[in-house]
Amino acid sequence: MFTGIVETLGTIARIEKQGSNVDFWVNTTITNELKIDQSVAHNGVCLTVVAIDGDTYKVTAVAETLEKTNLGQWQGGRKVNIERSLRVGDRLDGHFVQGHVDATATCVEKQTLDGSWLFRFRFPKEFASLIIEKGSVCINGTSLTVFNVGKDEFTVTIIPYTYDHTNFHELEEGHLVNIEFDVLGKYLLRQQQLQSA
Repeated sequence: MFTGIVETLGTIARIEKQGSNVDFWVNTTITNELKIDQSVAHNGVCLTVVAIDGDTYKVTAVAETLEKTNLGQWQGGRKVNIERSLRVGDRLDGHFVQGHVDATATCVEKQTLDGSWLFRFRFPKEFASLIIEKGSVCINGTSLTVFNVGKDEFTVTIIPYTYDHTNFHELEEGHLVNIEFDVLGKYLLRQQQLQSA
C-alpha cells in the first residue's frame, strides 16, 4: 500500500530482457535503505526489489505489467517517481494507492500558469465511472486531485514543489502516464454492480 506522495526520483540505469520479463536496474538516493523483497512503487507501479548492487537495485516487470503500463517504453536514463510502501502509523498525506495501475492515459495539454502547471489527460472511456470531480487519482505514482472531469478526460494542477520533485517536469503533450483510480471508488462501483445484477 502506498500514498501517492513521491519520495524521490530514480534513474533507469540499465534494462535487461529475460524471456517475456524485463529487469530494470534503478539508481536512487535511497538504494542503501532498501532490502530485497521490499515493495517499491515506480511511476505508480508496485514492483519487488530482487537484487541490490551498490547504489542500484533491480526490479522485474512481467508481461502483463508491461502491457498495462508505460514501463515498456522506459529507456536508460529515464527519470521515474519512487515511493516506498506505507508503514503502519505513518501519516497518509495522499490517498490509499495500491500500486496496481488500471490503465495508461495520454497527456493532451500542458499549460504553464503563473506559479503552477495545468495538465489535461485523456483516458479509456470504460474507466469513466471511476473518476469524480475533486476526487483522487494517482498519475505516475503521484496522488492528485482532479477537476474538469469528462467522459474520457480530466485535468490536474501541479504546484512548483511537485513539479520539481517528480517527473512531471519532463512530461509533455503526447506522453503516456500510468493511472490508478481510487480504490474506494472501485469497491463502491463493484457493490453497485452486484446489487443491480
